[in-house]
Amino acid sequence: MPELPEVETIRRDLTKKIVGKKITAVIAPDPRVIKEPSAAAFAKGLKGETIQAILRRAKLLIVQLKADKFLIIHLRLTGWLLYPEPDPKARVVFKFGDGTCLNYMDSRLLGELRLRKTWQDLKFVQELGPEPFDLKAQEFCRMLEGKTTKIKPLLLDQTFIAGIGNIYAQEALFAAGIDPHRPGLSLKNAECLKLHQAIVDVLRAGIKNRGSSIDDYRDTSGAAGGMEKLLKVYGRQGQACVVCKKPLKKIQLAGRGTCFCVACQK
Repeated sequence: MPELPEVETIRRDLTKKIVGKKITAVIAPDPRVIKEPSAAAFAKGLKGETIQAILRRAKLLIVQLKADKFLIIHLRLTGWLLYPEPDPKARVVFKFGDGTCLNYMDSRLLGELRLRKTWQDLKFVQELGPEPFDLKAQEFCRMLEGKTTKIKPLLLDQTFIAGIGNIYAQEALFAAGIDPHRPGLSLKNAECLKLHQAIVDVLRAGIKNRGSSIDDYRDTSGAAGGMEKLLKVYGRQGQACVVCKKPLKKIQLAGRGTCFCVACQK
């Protein structure tokens, strides 16, 4: 699933490529990804609108058309956006006045497209925790107080902190030297501060390297990201730890695969 760095990479690309462009038509070869309103009303509501801004909240892309009109794109597990040529595999195609197109690609039809007057009142959005880059270190430490949930599942909980997924949670815990089994309340203040910095650092690295193309993720040009080549634990079970050289271990934690170093993460 695209996480914060992947979605932010897309947001920055789209800001450069489509802001100011007018939508002349919306073609939906497979309208099942259009959740709100009907496919016909969706296409009609977008036609003639000009892209004003591209926003992001957690893993959600928000295309602002007017003060009271927003195209909301939730990529979920396999969604991605391709620009500028039309693609025959696209589920939905947004055509612009200059002849370019934005294709919504989704091999498993798991994503969701919505056209709404506002995006803040979506239940999913209202339940989101704070953005990692907006969160001060001591605020993060206070959030962990009294948390009996293991730290790895806690970082994946979008109501606790928004935008972090399985890849960057594993990387942040490794960078901070923290065992993913530990309850949140067990972390000392120094460890909380170190983990907060690790989260910020790995997310920034993910953005700098244009995301991790582990599965379906591609940027808006169709290119793979570069972060997957720099991952230190994710997907490296059985391989040598980059620090101590001992084999990395993989476990299941709250239903998610988790790689870590037994020696380095305490």
